[in-house]
Amino acid sequence: MPVLAPFQLAGPMELWIQDAKDMRISLPHDVDAGVLKKVILADGAVVTVKGARSVSLRHPVELPLPLNRTNNNFASGLLSLAERLQHASRSQGGPLLSLRIVGPSSLTSPTSSATSSGNKLKLKRLAPGLVELSTASKRKSVQADALSTIGLQGEATSLLTPDRFTTMWPLTSIDGWNPNLLGFEALLSSVLGPKANTECSFKLLKADVSAQTFMKIGFGVEKKLSRGDGFDWEGFPEWRTKPETVRMHFEVLAKVDGDKVVPERVVQVNPVIAEDSVAPSVLVGNTTMSKTQILNPPSNPFTL
Repeated sequence: MPVLAPFQLAGPMELWIQDAKDMRISLPHDVDAGVLKKVILADGAVVTVKGARSVSLRHPVELPLPLNRTNNNFASGLLSLAERLQHASRSQGGPLLSLRIVGPSSLTSPTSSATSSGNKLKLKRLAPGLVELSTASKRKSVQADALSTIGLQGEATSLLTPDRFTTMWPLTSIDGWNPNLLGFEALLSSVLGPKANTECSFKLLKADVSAQTFMKIGFGVEKKLSRGDGFDWEGFPEWRTKPETVRMHFEVLAKVDGDKVVPERVVQVNPVIAEDSVAPSVLVGNTTMSKTQILNPPSNPFTL
């Protein structure tokens, strides 16, 4: 089964786990938490998810505008939306972001060049199949460490600049320089139109990311020509033998869905470019060299 590349998620949020009976939890040491159905990430907790087949949004999310696009080569608009969403999740009584993850193989605390104590997470069992992951230190110290690693310079008034805070919450493994993120921001701006710069909001109803296996299949079809087929012979050389059959080649891009192969796109291809080769005798009218006219170039006095 295809799986997504490893990615990091940061709290506060909740994760609903499906099809993960043998999921491994390392904080950073392995912890036996049984079969989990729900994991709550506290504020400041960051985990790396590996082996997931799909990730989807469980509930609609309301995102405030304006989009605030400031740099063409940096997805500042999406990062500002993510920052406001994170602030709403941190507020008392605010909606908690909820994701559904199918088939993860492990949840681990991220490794970095920092001290290992800063990456340790605490596991708290709240109910059968329900646990909460939180940082070993208090929230204030986590925020202070985060601000110290950013390293403000000069008279900067915002952390949301290409030189400062560039990761997008809750996917801390994606930064604002990601080309896919830039393309999505441009698409969102074109869909919202003038409303992207107004004080309003919109709802994200559905979001789903899954790993798929695609394959390319090539095939050809052949048809025997007859007089009533309407084949245009205009421009066809008289000396060339007329074909009795016509062949067409196609390429199919298909998606593997379980035991089925679902075609997504079919295009016609030309695998071989036909080139005509003509013998010299045909070009000169099939005459012998004895009958070919002899041309004597003018003499050159400087020729030895």
